[in-house]
Amino acid sequence: MKREKQPFFSKLSLDEMSQDQWESLCDRCGLCCLRKFEDQKTGAIRYSGVACEFLDTHTCQCLVYEDRQLVNKECIALGRDIEVHLKWLPETCAYRRLSEGKKLPRWHPLVSGDPSAVHKTGISARDKAVSGLYVHPEDIDINFSLTKK
Repeated sequence: MKREKQPFFSKLSLDEMSQDQWESLCDRCGLCCLRKFEDQKTGAIRYSGVACEFLDTHTCQCLVYEDRQLVNKECIALGRDIEVHLKWLPETCAYRRLSEGKKLPRWHPLVSGDPSAVHKTGISARDKAVSGLYVHPEDIDINFSLTKK
């Protein structure tokens, strides 16, 4: 009888993960790189269709990942103090889900084995957002839909 090995994300807490394990949790959806606004009355977070100027909106990869906090002072690096940033992360985010005691969804690359599954299922910013390079801050629309177009 063959026993299945339990994946690291099912047995380790976020605090116990190595840096490589931590980095592999990111599904490369790009949603955390969208401009967001907090409703002052309800506290709800609203996403815009405008991405950080350093996000490639097709690949959903940061163009300056290693230096992102040096070139973009608004960029938040997720660390072991992740609870501070949870409300700003999409509900589909692996860091948020694991922190909340939830499982990774079937489409997550660590579960599906398919790095493009997040895009195929429409749960990413791929080709749905425009780079902040092309939008004046006063023209940002907060009616962005995270559903597939």
